[in-house]
Amino acid sequence: MSSPVAEVHFGGPDLAPRRLRDLLEACVRAVPPGGRIDWVTYYFRDRRLAESLLEARRRGVVVRLTLEGRPRTEHACDRVVARLTGPGGLGEGLRTVRMWPVPTPPGKLRYPHLHEKLYCFSHPEPLSFVGSYNPSGDDPEEDPAVIDEIRDQDRGHNLLVAFRDPSLVEGLRAHADWLHHTPVPGLLGVIARANRRLRSGSTEIHFLPHIGRHPLLGRLDGLGSSARVRIAGSHVKGAGIVRALGGLARRVGSVDLVAEDTERRVPSRVEEQLRAAGIRFRRTADPAGLPMHNKFVLAEESGQRWVAFGSFNWTTRSFWINREILTISSDEDLFAAFDERWKALERGSGC
Repeated sequence: MSSPVAEVHFGGPDLAPRRLRDLLEACVRAVPPGGRIDWVTYYFRDRRLAESLLEARRRGVVVRLTLEGRPRTEHACDRVVARLTGPGGLGEGLRTVRMWPVPTPPGKLRYPHLHEKLYCFSHPEPLSFVGSYNPSGDDPEEDPAVIDEIRDQDRGHNLLVAFRDPSLVEGLRAHADWLHHTPVPGLLGVIARANRRLRSGSTEIHFLPHIGRHPLLGRLDGLGSSARVRIAGSHVKGAGIVRALGGLARRVGSVDLVAEDTERRVPSRVEEQLRAAGIRFRRTADPAGLPMHNKFVLAEESGQRWVAFGSFNWTTRSFWINREILTISSDEDLFAAFDERWKALERGSGC
């Protein structure tokens, strides 16, 4: 669905397989010699898509890929990384980031992850995609155990939003370039540049982690007793997250949450706590076991409506220490697109 602000692209069991992956490949192929491609992603296992990036580089496109170097499934990206670092690879155009551990309560050290999903293209017109999708599948799939662990992102619920607004596109591209070149990955969360905000009209983009109050929690804090909040959360866990959601449920009129169906991503104890707090909690129930990887929030109060979306999960690591992208917008067309997708999620949750 298009709006003056952005175009929303969804993937899911009810849509064509590999829809978002094919969208990215088409954009890669459309960039002419002298153009530029800047990507930041968490998983990248799609070898044919990697070859498309190499073909772009050979025809004279500047390609910059910044990739998490220590994902949860640690060796998932090894084949793609080996190809991109080998003969005829990206050379300095590839950077893998391993950030230093940071202390988090209660006395633990956690490794932040580069969890952003950001895909920037200079031509045929400048645009930047943000969202939840990373190209984590492969064809042919030679390591099905990895897909069993991270699940099939090419057929499950996912989203990408394409921005064409010049100020947002250039700001996102500059952010990708900065991530590719900054020499201090362990300090990304406390450098002032990492906490800047992009804004155009009713849309703002935040780069996390954030110094001070989390931007999304800050917006939710401003809602009153008549508000309705709907959350699509692929990962929900952590004591601080449960407290924040429980507090939200006590303040506003209603909170609905559609979550992933796996115990690892949303433990049953978290489900019980959220239900006890008054949240209407449901899990997706796809017959083929495809994941619900969407990450968005819909909020409505007194005729005012806004949507938040991006790479963030409702987890301690994602909210407070990961590198993430969060977009908040009151654009009516954007809200309507996500509202329609929420209805599809409801149908998939067996409600």
